[in-house]
Amino acid sequence: MDGSHPLMLWSALFILLIVSAFFSGSETGMMSLNRYRLRHQRKKSSGARRAAKLLAMPDRLIGLILIGNNAVNILAAIIANMLAIIYVGEAAAPWVATASLTIAVLVFSEVTPKTIAAQNPEWFAFKASHILKPLLQLLSPLVWLVNKLTNGLISMLGFDPTKDRDDGLDREELKSLVDISAHKISDSNQGMLKGILDLETVTVEDIMIPRNEVTGLNLEDSIDDLMDTIVSSEYSRQPLFEGDINNIVGIFHARKANRLLRSEKVTHSAIKRFSETPYFIPESTTLTNQLLNFKKTRQKFAVVVDEYGEVQGLITLEDILEEIVGDFTTNTADDVEEIVARDNGVYIIHGAATIREINKATNWQLPTDGPKTLNGLALEQLESIPDGNVSFSLGGYRFETEQINETMIKQFAVVCIKPELSEEPQE
Repeated sequence: MDGSHPLMLWSALFILLIVSAFFSGSETGMMSLNRYRLRHQRKKSSGARRAAKLLAMPDRLIGLILIGNNAVNILAAIIANMLAIIYVGEAAAPWVATASLTIAVLVFSEVTPKTIAAQNPEWFAFKASHILKPLLQLLSPLVWLVNKLTNGLISMLGFDPTKDRDDGLDREELKSLVDISAHKISDSNQGMLKGILDLETVTVEDIMIPRNEVTGLNLEDSIDDLMDTIVSSEYSRQPLFEGDINNIVGIFHARKANRLLRSEKVTHSAIKRFSETPYFIPESTTLTNQLLNFKKTRQKFAVVVDEYGEVQGLITLEDILEEIVGDFTTNTADDVEEIVARDNGVYIIHGAATIREINKATNWQLPTDGPKTLNGLALEQLESIPDGNVSFSLGGYRFETEQINETMIKQFAVVCIKPELSEEPQE
């Protein structure tokens, strides 16, 4: 036998292992591409455009890669067996060739290229597309035949071979995507993106100023009392009602106060005349819809009512925007901070604090599908206002009452006794 024969076989085997590595890496690189980043890169990268066109027909791409990879590996197996016959004889050749080629293919043609491609999918896929695109055109008849056979088998197994891949993400998946991109997005932008995504699941009832905290102008009060309220109020808009808060007849804007004072005589009818028409909305309206409704109606202030028409509270455009960008104002000396962190993971929380505010401030997961405030959550568990301070557990949280009056539990000390219930803090 010619001495150059083994050298030619070794050279051919080496080349086949490289080609096998190319197909293996191409498969991993193409399938590992970030579809959303690829859509952006198509605008400025020819490699991204080629890769996108190949991925638009995944069955043809996979068929091409597997045809090439299997053909190369079969040829490599034949050559490895020929080399084994030369060195160890025909009896042991199949065993030696199988063992040796398996190790070589796994290390050099599978694990190594796939690992590189998985870590650098864009680099590998964009370069591989230079070869895959013309190769697909060259082998299109064979690829078409293989796809026809495989699609028939897929149909027999009960699957739809023409079903398109759904790359859309739901709200929670988008929030996870924001978390994954934390190193590229500032904390404030992360918060705004998540706030926008949460608008669809939050209703006006969740963030409104509750009825018991609403201050307004009662037309049954004296003119002096009404003017004092108008002048001293910290709010730019106040509901105007007759006798009962459920009988709102207008919304008085503070900017009308000067015009009112310049009128010849301030009367109840004058105050009513200077007020705006109230805008009523149902308490079940989502913040997404209400934000659009505010834009459509050019309103910034709404009265929230329940299914019976009873006033439940007030909401402003600013309240919704604060759900996205955070509070516009900070606490003043007269304000009471509702959630205060103490040592050992204990939080002192006001009973009027909403469950959503508590979860956002502490990364806890208190239930939000029931009562809206901490006081409401506690009364649901205790079923009455306790005569003295008590403690109770709910899920993985421990609650201790600290201040109680005749109508509500005003202050709690709360601690999470199961740390795994807390969400991972944002990076």
